[in-house]
Amino acid sequence: MTSERVPDLVQVTDRREVTSGLRRQLIDCWIAVTNAGGAAGFPFPPVQDGDVAPVMDRILDRLHPDRSRLITARFGDALAGWVVLNRDPYRLVEHWGTVNHLQTRTEFRGQGVGSALMRELRRTARDELDLEQLHLAARGGEGLEKFYGALGWREVGRWPGALRLAPDDDRDEVLMLLDRL
Repeated sequence: MTSERVPDLVQVTDRREVTSGLRRQLIDCWIAVTNAGGAAGFPFPPVQDGDVAPVMDRILDRLHPDRSRLITARFGDALAGWVVLNRDPYRLVEHWGTVNHLQTRTEFRGQGVGSALMRELRRTARDELDLEQLHLAARGGEGLEKFYGALGWREVGRWPGALRLAPDDDRDEVLMLLDRL
């Protein structure tokens, strides 16, 4: 971490908690991260408001204290990043959660925002949702395995060449697990 600043972390568990200003910042963050080449759910930049806003609205509509949480990181009024934690509703797998859309705005990279979000997500999963393990899928070739590995995650599998970003750019989808919450 190159800065001593610590972001303010806030959970959102219901769409009604999301102001129009926060929704706008979430969408703008996702657009900026994607268009800067980030692996945050839209593999084919550039994207714009019309691409991102409907997907963001679906995420916000699914928020629920027992099943889906949005965690945001802020420095003052500026949204620095966000991540989503989902619990599967089916009894067979309700003991684990899935992590989606971790992203940090480029101007806040290198300040520990992504790590802070993942530590808070882990604490939330363990202490508030009583989850036993977390899963995520990451785009290979981005260095994400190293980032998540430093936070205690381990690779449990790959789907070789599962992601085709361009005719000559196939990437593995890397399956990762955190089972010591």
